[in-house]
Amino acid sequence: MPPSPKKPPATGHHKLRIIGGRWRSRTLSFPMVDGLRPTGDRIRETLFNWLAPILPGSRCLDLFAGSGILGFEALSRGAAHCSLVELNPAAARQLRLNAEQLQADAAAIHQTSALDFLARPPTEPFDVVFIDPPFAGNLWQPVMALLERDWLAEGALIYVECPADLALDPPANWHSHREKRARQVCYRLYRYETTSEGRV
Repeated sequence: MPPSPKKPPATGHHKLRIIGGRWRSRTLSFPMVDGLRPTGDRIRETLFNWLAPILPGSRCLDLFAGSGILGFEALSRGAAHCSLVELNPAAARQLRLNAEQLQADAAAIHQTSALDFLARPPTEPFDVVFIDPPFAGNLWQPVMALLERDWLAEGALIYVECPADLALDPPANWHSHREKRARQVCYRLYRYETTSEGRV
């Protein structure tokens, strides 16, 4: 009896709901691609409660955009701009479609890797940065190091999502601001400060 054929890879799209702001309850489609692991509703609600004081009018950077849910949620809640960086062509294409459907003129989609994006000179620093890479890539430390090259505004907040057992070594100017765990995931918020004034 011949061996049964391998199952074809999963295809199609998933959907996520924006949970706050002007696009509340709008849904985003995203393709099922390797390494794409969207941030769930509960973590997202906690994260955006943390970001509430700084988010209105801020410039945001979503370095591993994937579904785009973090970047579009930030725009929905009052961010002035968000650059969404995504390497996968299918995911980047869907990000553009989602931006068109939402009429999100303040969203800039960049189809490139996070490392290549950060290797270029920044034109203006960001107030909020999301770092939620595929867990298999081990990209946290290289990305944190590159962000030190003038990508962060004074007082910027940096969100990092990673496995709960991963030991991170953030730069000296990144000060732990918030931290929680959800099952096997740890999510942290750092504040970037080059001076001692205003540290929390």
